[in-house]
Amino acid sequence: MTRVRRGYTARRRRTKIRLFASTFRGAHSRLTRTITQQKMRALASSHRDRGRKKRDFRRLWITRINAVTRENENKVLYSYSRLMHNLYKKQLLLNRKILAQIAISNKNCLYMISNKIIK
Repeated sequence: MTRVRRGYTARRRRTKIRLFASTFRGAHSRLTRTITQQKMRALASSHRDRGRKKRDFRRLWITRINAVTRENENKVLYSYSRLMHNLYKKQLLLNRKILAQIAISNKNCLYMISNKIIK
């Protein structure tokens, strides 16, 4: 039986994996088996953290809106949950990201929105 020379195919596969792990430190960028393990781990972490990033930003927006609504109780008469409830009741579909930007940049605009909802 003739000998099979597999160098080209195997080398091409390994270099493709090495390009992915070129920024890793130590053996994680040099040893083939460790590179494949770290690649699987990195891809799993990135998949998990994409969802986590969405969750974290939503929490941040809710915190910002709540802080502004509770800041001046004489202008806005309620908390975040009541504000969102009244927004949905009046069918004003403003998402939390936009409301948080309004709350930071122009508080008076948020107060005007909340007062329109009450009336």
